[in-house]
Amino acid sequence: MVSSSPFKASFLGPRYWLTWIGVFFLYLISWLPHKLQLALGKLLGRLVHRFMKRRRHIAEVNIRLCFPDMPEHEQRELVRKNMENTGIAMMETGMAWWWPEWRVKKVYGSIKGLEYFEQIQQSGKGVLLLVPHILHLEMASRVMGLKHQGIGFYRPHNNPLMEYFTTNGRLRSNEYLIGKRDVKGLLKALKNKKVCYYLPDQDYGRNRCEFAPFYAEKETATTTGTLLFANSKNCETVSLTSRRDEQGRYHLEVLPILHDFPSGDDLKDVTRVNQRMEQAIDNAPEQYMWLHRRFKTRPDKNAPSYYK
Repeated sequence: MVSSSPFKASFLGPRYWLTWIGVFFLYLISWLPHKLQLALGKLLGRLVHRFMKRRRHIAEVNIRLCFPDMPEHEQRELVRKNMENTGIAMMETGMAWWWPEWRVKKVYGSIKGLEYFEQIQQSGKGVLLLVPHILHLEMASRVMGLKHQGIGFYRPHNNPLMEYFTTNGRLRSNEYLIGKRDVKGLLKALKNKKVCYYLPDQDYGRNRCEFAPFYAEKETATTTGTLLFANSKNCETVSLTSRRDEQGRYHLEVLPILHDFPSGDDLKDVTRVNQRMEQAIDNAPEQYMWLHRRFKTRPDKNAPSYYK
């Protein structure tokens, strides 16, 4: 359990000076007018689209595999918008970490479905909240924190100084954080009737996975780790959708409880998880993290990868 991240004198050493410069500029930008930040983020995203060809290629492959019937010009347009939203996500990180509450309230759009949290907690259980890797996740969590603080399940940063900023930034909207290897910690949080964020939509390799349908791809490596937590007698499972509208306001919705979940059929269960992820992504497909190599693990180990 991580409830604070203390500052260390070693952070002032030369090895962290470049990190300090980057964080300093991000902090300054976070105080610019909101609409200007969105515009700067979009511009940054266009630079990503033009110069980060490897990442753009990953997004292109993912979108082509998921939406093979989408006309090519629409695929290209979705990739372009996705890159713009990637740039905006960088701005949103600063907003989420440093904005005061009054400023977050200005971009609050709506939150629906909080009654599912109340229903589950009143029954004496915790909430396993399934969330896709939306690009604006930092701000979505901050907005959710206005109404209901949760528990973040996350991967600690390799850079200790960035871990300091990331942890303290995320603790503005979460009670505490749990490292991704602390399985017992998350199970304990569920037992204590907490709302726990869990992101089940990335490719974590062959260990503990089923090859389940995800959009048009019928055999997508999908973690069964979700079922380990959902199988706890101390929780119920719901999912979250979120989008940022054209005015820069955030709209969140908690979707109903997944009943008879897990069922004991792992493939059937992770397929239901993927369907919930699709439902969330469809809400704003340009705001999803298509830059992740979602299909790097294939049933056939010799099948072509992204760069073969």
